[in-house]
Amino acid sequence: MNILETKSLFHDFKGLQVLFNVNLQVGEGERHAIIGPNGAGKTTLFNVICGTYAPSSGGVFFKGNEVTGLKPHALVRLGMGRSFQITSTFSRLTAFQNIRMGVLSRRGIRFNLFRRVNHMHEVTRETEEKLKRINLHGERDFPATVLSYGKHRSLEVSMALATDPDLVMLDEPTAGMSKDETQYAVDLIRRLTEGKTVVIIEHDMEVVFSLADRITVLHLGTILASGPPDEIRENQAVKDAYLGDMEE
Repeated sequence: MNILETKSLFHDFKGLQVLFNVNLQVGEGERHAIIGPNGAGKTTLFNVICGTYAPSSGGVFFKGNEVTGLKPHALVRLGMGRSFQITSTFSRLTAFQNIRMGVLSRRGIRFNLFRRVNHMHEVTRETEEKLKRINLHGERDFPATVLSYGKHRSLEVSMALATDPDLVMLDEPTAGMSKDETQYAVDLIRRLTEGKTVVIIEHDMEVVFSLADRITVLHLGTILASGPPDEIRENQAVKDAYLGDMEE
């Protein structure tokens, strides 16, 4: 069963066509990578799926229901979580407070000055557990802005998962990381997303081929190929358009 589909999806920016008839299928429970050259339309596709942009035409379907044009906050309530290519944590809040925001959101609790959040013991307990799972408990009271880059990215991935989504959308989660940080991030993603569906944009092919059950290759705004990793690795059209450059 597909948890996510796009049907005949088109998108343009002031007449500049970016997506052309994109028909993407993501099966429930799979880790699905979207790869392709710079300018292929990967992040635009993510933004259309996640409600940041409305498509020019075509539809987005989540859990069998059309969600085309729904705003990001509405999609979060339906079970879709997303991290961004550029870190998007609350920089002035501590690691603990960032994670707690996600926990509060999942529980449908609004933060306000009249609610003593620190006395919500279950929220605090869950937040502490999530910090331990990403090895940030020792930095719980550090503002997000002072965390190392790798830990900052780990915090963001954890925030995307704090709402307990059924579908996790990860945009370049290892961008800018060292080799050791990348390996840690891959292990973290694998551990935290067990049993969930993951769609990931990633340029690091080692990350892609170690994580993905299925890979879709986007080229010039349209799907060039989609299949299991071994099939994509041997696809001549994919090599010519993208992988060949990566192997040189």
